[in-house]
Amino acid sequence: MTWLLLALIGIVSVAGLGVSPGLRERCLFRPYWLLPRRQYGTVVSSAFMHADYGHLLFNAFTLWSFGGVVERAVGPARFLALYAFGLLVSQAGTWLSHRRDPDYASLGASGAILAVLFASVVYYPTGSLYIMPLPVPIPAPLFAVGYLAYSAYAARHARGRVNHDAHFSGALAGLAFVALTDPGAWRRAIGLLAG
Repeated sequence: MTWLLLALIGIVSVAGLGVSPGLRERCLFRPYWLLPRRQYGTVVSSAFMHADYGHLLFNAFTLWSFGGVVERAVGPARFLALYAFGLLVSQAGTWLSHRRDPDYASLGASGAILAVLFASVVYYPTGSLYIMPLPVPIPAPLFAVGYLAYSAYAARHARGRVNHDAHFSGALAGLAFVALTDPGAWRRAIGLLAG
C-alpha cells in the first residue's frame, strides 16, 4: 500500500505540476466552498496533489520513511484505513479552521502522512527521529509532544503556506486510530516508556 500511495501521489502531482496546471487548480481543497459548491471530491483529490516539487519530495520521503514500517506492523488493509482516516480527519480540521475564509485553499498529503508518522511513534516508542538541520536523534515521544505543541501554536499564528491545522489534526488522527484499532499497542508503548 505504501508504494501504491507513493505512486499515485507522484503521478497526480507531476501531472498537475508539469502537464496540466488546470488539474492542480481543480484539486484545491477550499473549505469555504466545500458545501455551497459541493466540492466534495476535493477532500480526497487535494491530498494527491502538491503545491510544488519540494512539497511533493518532502511528503514522499516522509511517507517512504514511515509507511513501510507501519504497514508491516498493522498489515496493508489497516494501513490503508489509517491513511484514509488521517486524510479525512486532517481535512475536517482544515475545514473547521478555515470554513469562513473564501480565499483559503489547501493541497498536499501531509495530514494523512502525519497520521502514519504518529502511529509509528506508538508502535515504535523507543525509536528516534532526525529532523533537519539538527544533527542529533530526537526520541520519538519527545518529537511527538514537541511537534503537537508547535503545530497548535503555528495554527493559531499562521502565516505563509503551511496548513498547520491539517498537520495537527492528522497527527492526532494517527494516535487515535491506533487507540481505536489496537489499544494493546498503546499499552505496550506506555509500558516500554515507563519501564
